Amino acid sequence: MTSLKNAIALQYETFDAIIFKMDIEVKSEDEIKIFGKSIGTLLRGGEIIELIGDVGSGKTTLVKGIAVGLNIDEYIQSPSFTINRVYNGRDKIILSHYDFYRLIDAGIMTNELQEVIGDRNTVTIIEWGGIVEDVLPSDRITISINVLGENSRKLVVSSNGAISNKLLGRIKL
Repeated sequence: MTSLKNAIALQYETFDAIIFKMDIEVKSEDEIKIFGKSIGTLLRGGEIIELIGDVGSGKTTLVKGIAVGLNIDEYIQSPSFTINRVYNGRDKIILSHYDFYRLIDAGIMTNELQEVIGDRNTVTIIEWGGIVEDVLPSDRITISINVLGENSRKLVVSSNGAISNKLLGRIKL
């Protein structure tokens, strides 16, 4: 867990917004879950998190940690074949976890996603979000997971907007 404490946090301004960026190296699945839990405990509903990474990089592992922070007791599964899984968390927060890896055309999923994103009681996590990029708000957290070794990963966490910047600014490592 010591590598989590070696995060580099940057905040910089662009013409449109202040962007918060953090680089974190994790050395195990447990550390990915711990980081996810630190995010999950801060979520209040209405947040959007986009996960970027290759197959097997740890996206669903991170979601498992976020679920712990939301006090979700259910087993968290990848929605690769179902596109979406929904879980009930603390304080009536709903976790809606999407995986668009197998989706060729967003179609009706665009409408569903727009409704979910607008729900102030729902935390929306999206894997492989490129196909729905035009629906995603700019005020979101983006976490890129880069494989460094068998168990080690570099997490590049960024935000762009008032809600996501505030959330990332409160993460305790």
